[in-house]
Amino acid sequence: MTLIVLEYGAVLALMTVLAVLMGRWLAHAFTDTGHWRLERLSYRALGVDPGERMGWPRYGLALLLSNAAMMLLAYAVLRLQGLLPLGELGNAAQAPDLAFNTAASFITNTNWQAYAGEASLSNATQMLAITFLMFCGATAGVAAAAGFIRALARGNAADLGNYWVDFMRVLWRVMLPLCFVLALVYVWQGMPQTLDSVAVATTLEGARQPLVLGPVASFETIKHIGTNGGGFYSMNAAHPFENPTPLTNTLHILSMLLIPSALTVAFGHVLARRRQGWVFFGAFLIMFVGFLSLVFAAEQAGNPMLERAGADARIGASQAGGNMEGKELRFGIADSALFVATTTAATTGSVNTMHDSLTPLGGFVPLAQMMLNSVFGGDGVGFINLIQYAILTVFLAGMMIGRTPEFLGKKIEAREIKLVMLSVLAHPASILGFTALAMLWPDTAASLANRGAHGFSEVLYAYTSGTANNGSAFAGFNANTPFFNTTIGLAMLVGRYLTLLPMLAVAGSLAAKKSVAAGAGTFPTATPLFMGLLVFVVLVVGGLTFLPALALGPLVEQLQMLSGHLQP
Repeated sequence: MTLIVLEYGAVLALMTVLAVLMGRWLAHAFTDTGHWRLERLSYRALGVDPGERMGWPRYGLALLLSNAAMMLLAYAVLRLQGLLPLGELGNAAQAPDLAFNTAASFITNTNWQAYAGEASLSNATQMLAITFLMFCGATAGVAAAAGFIRALARGNAADLGNYWVDFMRVLWRVMLPLCFVLALVYVWQGMPQTLDSVAVATTLEGARQPLVLGPVASFETIKHIGTNGGGFYSMNAAHPFENPTPLTNTLHILSMLLIPSALTVAFGHVLARRRQGWVFFGAFLIMFVGFLSLVFAAEQAGNPMLERAGADARIGASQAGGNMEGKELRFGIADSALFVATTTAATTGSVNTMHDSLTPLGGFVPLAQMMLNSVFGGDGVGFINLIQYAILTVFLAGMMIGRTPEFLGKKIEAREIKLVMLSVLAHPASILGFTALAMLWPDTAASLANRGAHGFSEVLYAYTSGTANNGSAFAGFNANTPFFNTTIGLAMLVGRYLTLLPMLAVAGSLAAKKSVAAGAGTFPTATPLFMGLLVFVVLVVGGLTFLPALALGPLVEQLQMLSGHLQP
């Protein structure tokens, strides 16, 4: 146990150091007044004016329309896959509903996959549609965070900056250099990076075994740095080509946490409120450590029903090592639990263990983190989600002391609260609404491999993962049907844009206000007290919203397991 605590502590300490370095670089990118040559060439190619100042409607429209255009382009590539080069495996084009789901998934930074990558996509499609959208979706999220942070730093301003400037700076200064360097490390560690589609190996028995190959190393870099999560292979980060060594496993984890954690530092530098930035970082960290502890304890405890089976000593021995079902022996309980907590905290969706095989309480953790959607969160949007709860927190505190609430020197009034609540409520409305529809849909039972509480958890997990733009799955049911492809795709779009756009409107509203000096009744937000209150509000709002659904799924399943009740 001591070694595990030391390992977790070392990873989190290294994450903090990297967050400081990356945060400073992001702050510089967000505030630099000059343009790199590559950026100027990009503006010219797109026909945009980098000097244009965009209010939040114009900023949000540029994000929305560009994302829509890229989604349509990817949809066309997926539908025309059979006509593209590098298709030696002869994979057919995706069906219309599956292509819609895939294109919506990757442009929204969700990367849910209702298909097996190595059996469904060619190398051309992996690069032209999947990798392309992974860069664009993640970059758009960080660009939105840049505009949001800039708006909070201003007073009496009518604009958030320029979306295209933010997008190109994040792309050229952050995403591409990081991914290039990390791809070289991954190739060194044994990941394939080739345009060949297959290699043939001769087994010890003399049989010839084809191995699907492709540009895996470059895929893996943006997959984790961009908090994307899609797998080149259906086994995702459990596949030895995607995750060959303990070093790559650690780099995956640090990559997922890098930008979400660094944005708190960037926020502190841009606003000259570094202490406030560390308060937000601390709120992220408290929730993450709590959920990590819970999933590790649940998986280490294992299934008491197997221990009570008693007669077979081998069963007892296996449970003494924890619940190893669905996990890689080379990673074990500790690294699997850390990966589970990280991939759903950062809404990445990459997996090195089968989430469907977690204990009920262990499965509760990824579900809860995606439902809260503000435990680090995805690139850019996770920080924005935390700010929406911070505004809600100061509103509640202001109501308790009978004073108009203030946040970062700006008064929070009815308009901001309405927009914040629209963003807050869109998330559970999508998750619970689509889950309810799926449970009433007559064909859902045919897609389920499990019944009872676990079957409900699988459906709930699918729509939670889609709405939270995570992409991981319990994977115990067939989601590749027209109904699930369409509704999960719609949940991804709702979860991305109906939560992000209202918060951009909040940013625009706050930017237009003049700053007010702190008074005797101002509730300070750069204190440990506010940090604790912020975490409390996030947990309470999430608990009140989702507890009934969780009670029907993982919580009742946990009680059934403890009482010795077998699932039907």
